[in-house]
Amino acid sequence: MVNASAKSSEVKNEPAAPAAARIKWNTQDIKSSYVNFANANSTREEVVMNFGLNNSWDRTQAEVEVELAHRLVMSPFAAKRLAELLAKLVAEYEGRYGDLK
Repeated sequence: MVNASAKSSEVKNEPAAPAAARIKWNTQDIKSSYVNFANANSTREEVVMNFGLNNSWDRTQAEVEVELAHRLVMSPFAAKRLAELLAKLVAEYEGRYGDLK
């Protein structure tokens, strides 16, 4: 026969949840670029994003040349995390400065 008070004092030895890893940002070789153009496409395995600069301010031109400077290739899972991060960032921005239209 098991004593009810003995049951309540039992402690389960479950593994502790891992602590979140600290991230150390290495910015030694970082390069910054201004872009005002972005384009993206995807396959089943990857998402490809191109970033560049449109130097033309004349919107009546028949053809506009965009200088592509960066191409980022990532998994769809990483792209989804980026989309969520950008949505949060835009929501915070609009909360401070008003809606973007």
